[in-house]
Amino acid sequence: MTERTAILSRMFLVFGLLLLIPCVLAFQLIRINYLEGDDLRNLWSQQAIDTIPIPAQRGNIYDANGTLLATNAANYLIALDPKVKDANGKSVTKDQIDELALTLAKQTNQPPSYFKKRISTAPSHSQYIVLAKNLSPIAKDAVKELGINGVIIEESFSRKYTFGSLAAPKKLPENGHSIHTTIDSYIQAILEDELKKGVDKHLAEYGTGIIIDPKTGAIKAIANYPTFDPNYPGSDENENRRNFAISDMVEPGSTFKLVTAIAAVEQNKVDFDEVFETPESGEVEIHGLTLRDHDPLGNMTFQEVIQKSSNVATAEIAMRLKPEVFYQYARNLGFGAETNIDLSGEVAGILNKPYDWSLVSLPWMSHGYEVLATPLQVAQAYAAFANEGMLMRPYLVDKIEDQNGNIVLDNTPVEIRRVARKNTLQKILPIFESVVTDSGTGEWAQIDGLRIAGKTGTAKKVYQGRYSNKYLASFVGFFPAEDPKYVCLIMLNEPKTSGYGGYTAGPIFRETAKRIAGLDRDIQRSMSPTEDSEFITKAPSLIGIEKSVSEHILNKFDIPYSFKGKSGFVVSQNIEPGSVLEGKQEIILTLSETYLPVDSSKVKEGFAEVPELRGMSMRQAITILTKLGLKPETYRSGTIERQFPKAGEFMRLGNSVTIRGKAKSLELVAVEERD
Repeated sequence: MTERTAILSRMFLVFGLLLLIPCVLAFQLIRINYLEGDDLRNLWSQQAIDTIPIPAQRGNIYDANGTLLATNAANYLIALDPKVKDANGKSVTKDQIDELALTLAKQTNQPPSYFKKRISTAPSHSQYIVLAKNLSPIAKDAVKELGINGVIIEESFSRKYTFGSLAAPKKLPENGHSIHTTIDSYIQAILEDELKKGVDKHLAEYGTGIIIDPKTGAIKAIANYPTFDPNYPGSDENENRRNFAISDMVEPGSTFKLVTAIAAVEQNKVDFDEVFETPESGEVEIHGLTLRDHDPLGNMTFQEVIQKSSNVATAEIAMRLKPEVFYQYARNLGFGAETNIDLSGEVAGILNKPYDWSLVSLPWMSHGYEVLATPLQVAQAYAAFANEGMLMRPYLVDKIEDQNGNIVLDNTPVEIRRVARKNTLQKILPIFESVVTDSGTGEWAQIDGLRIAGKTGTAKKVYQGRYSNKYLASFVGFFPAEDPKYVCLIMLNEPKTSGYGGYTAGPIFRETAKRIAGLDRDIQRSMSPTEDSEFITKAPSLIGIEKSVSEHILNKFDIPYSFKGKSGFVVSQNIEPGSVLEGKQEIILTLSETYLPVDSSKVKEGFAEVPELRGMSMRQAITILTKLGLKPETYRSGTIERQFPKAGEFMRLGNSVTIRGKAKSLELVAVEERD
């Protein structure tokens, strides 16, 4: 064999091997896809493992009465794998697809053609076609009963807040644990309702309310308005998610005069019989700066200085104290430090130390300027006053249980420090009670028969480094003054009707306290003592409260009652709240006649009957429509004046109902002011 022949032989051998490889690959492809394809695919289906994460469920949240505030709701996703075969080797049939589409149409707002189109337009290789999301357990069961191979049902859980925006909490329990809060849902509902009315009436930017048990520090209610509904967190402004009560630093104004009063009395720097002379102009100059009273107040006793809220006389009293002494009393009352409440987002406020003060710091701090505090810090200070001088740590979590009912955390009241001697506070208690009289700045907070001690606050706000004509108005007080059970703070940011806290925040306090008194037998007894009976019962305010809750309250006090209507919220009552009930006088409550789909056989599947919403608050109407599966479209605020469609009409689920309130929204008012 010649050399040339040998080389050619080796080349043919190499080329032959190279040609053999694609032939082998082609044969394997034919064998896998066509000769043994079905058997291999069935084997893969039997051996394939799909990993589905099972998330730990979050615990429930309860109020102080055991009422469920937040829980978990199951949601279901329905998908289809059209390539799955049954035991006979048959794929999903057209009839089965028609049946599935019809069933889903009954449970949603979509027609059957919608689901058929999703299946028909899916890529030919698709084995996971999502048909519907966020379906109820009823819808899931209806689909499951069809028994169609290839239908995929996936379960997930979402947070459900039973009362919508009521006590919208941002700190949630650990997964698997249930949290019991100190919140009283009845008191919380009252505070939110009255705060909203006050903000709307006085056209304030926002309002904050806090109610504390002074003896324990337990938060009974905490509210901000505008607020947000945690069921629909994306539907509100991010600003409304902040808890103003613990995250806003404000100059408290005259509510801070509590510090001056306690320090001056305990340090013997003031005589109760002393007369303080103020200029006829109501103004005084201190180190080149002018300090004014809201009106020229003339000569006053120490009681009248606090009662009439004189800045000039208060500054004179404070300047008798050493700066470090005044600072220590403010610090003892909790200012300049976090309260350590079990909520996230709390700020400490600002209370500068004396070496950072200017020549005018002490007189200006005496009436609540040059100090920044949160609403909660102000409420905590007055709670210490009401608690005979013992400062308590505010807390919102009563206890935490695991899924087996075992107590993981059991909170108990925590004493922080004593802020003053008991006899000091006993001396100044009548002074702060006199604030809530016809002669005091808190006259609008009065309630007949109920002793209240408190203080008004009016502080100018700083804009671009200068004090403006915009105000922060507040009132903080406690009741009954002889044995305090509740401390209540109301604060309005930039009310348009008036900057005075007594005129704007005072009435909100009054209406809130009046409604709470209607729920508290001990307070009713203290308000109306008689020789012939143990106590006199007064009619509670039930407007805006659900039927079941109203029944609970009335049964608690053994008050006869009857309802006009079948269900819904109380829209009116025949006896004015706070009125004395003679004997077994019956309260007649008119309900909003709200029908849920399960309450009426007239309602077709996929539809809801529009309820009568006129006379309700905007919040109640939104809650009802959301529960029915309808979308509220709101105009203005306050009590519902008009609605479309009218009550009794039937609407497809997901459609909008237009509701218009009597009060103008802040946005509308701002537009009209610009015009």
